[in-house]
Amino acid sequence: MIKKQTAKAKGIKTIDNNANGGRGILPWHQTAFTKLEKMIAQNHLPHALLITGVIQMGKFELAISLIKTLIKNGDCIDADNVRDDLDVAVLYRRSHYENLIYCRGGEINKKTKKISKKIRIDQVRGFCEALNKTANDLQIGLLFYADDMSANAANSLLKTLEEPRDNTLIILLAHNAKNLPATIISRCQSVHIAPAYDTQTKTWLERQVSTEQNDDFDMAQLLENTHGVPFKVLLELSGDGFIHYQNWQNQLLNIAIHPTMINQLQDIEGNEVAWLGCLQNLVIEGIRLKSLSRVGGLVELNKIVQLVKIDFLFHLLDDICHAINLAKTPVNIKLLLDNILIVWSHITHLKNYPKITKQI
Repeated sequence: MIKKQTAKAKGIKTIDNNANGGRGILPWHQTAFTKLEKMIAQNHLPHALLITGVIQMGKFELAISLIKTLIKNGDCIDADNVRDDLDVAVLYRRSHYENLIYCRGGEINKKTKKISKKIRIDQVRGFCEALNKTANDLQIGLLFYADDMSANAANSLLKTLEEPRDNTLIILLAHNAKNLPATIISRCQSVHIAPAYDTQTKTWLERQVSTEQNDDFDMAQLLENTHGVPFKVLLELSGDGFIHYQNWQNQLLNIAIHPTMINQLQDIEGNEVAWLGCLQNLVIEGIRLKSLSRVGGLVELNKIVQLVKIDFLFHLLDDICHAINLAKTPVNIKLLLDNILIVWSHITHLKNYPKITKQI
């Protein structure tokens, strides 16, 4: 465990710094951060932490909030810009805080001069060697993303995790823990950031966007569309992606209620895969609402959910996924989408689900 006097000296506080725009801990991080606070307060902060969550859930931001809690003058790390790409080859990067070290994928290989998406064994070795140097204050290593490590790199890290040095904390970030070796997972204390649909997150999003965007979009609906990933909502709103998405979604909901409108669909050509993805999200949300007996933010979808059999939604979801996979091959993607849309337009009136998989 991290020495008690170290954690106590650094203090426990609610973060209010530039890492989170000066607004403190992100609302969907609160549960995870409270868990970390308890670890520190009870002197149970381990030598290795594994922070997990889907892409764009803010794992890096949570790690930085933790680091700022543990070190003095934590604002100095705001200038690290460690997620920016470099023009020079490095194994790992040092922070403006002398005892913080970063290791990440996407660095330029010193030998080949090529960028590798994987975290290589030479990077991990350098990272571990740097952490093994003597230091009076707490040493912290932040590695992201751990599920990008090569097999050899993971094995190299394992030795350091098995024989941790005192007063050293290694933080691993991972999109999917299932992609990590069990030996790595077993030597880390896991903290997961769950998808967010709560009112606090919705309010936070509303504060990040313009008045016009708040007027045009329902944040609760956008969270549902992105499966509870707030940063993904902001990313999509930064362009015109959601305008198209909302148009497709409205048309899809319309034909499920008024099947004869299927011949009046617009903006399909060239966007077939995007249409399939939009319908996939609607069906997934419909399954969620149906199975939990809940009401969602889309009035039309609520009407559909009341009338449809949940088995039909599962069948349709399978067919959509199959169509999306086939779209990567030389097939008639327009025909794929047409078959799916015909079934969707009659989904509330079907007595038996048609076998369309073989047809597509």
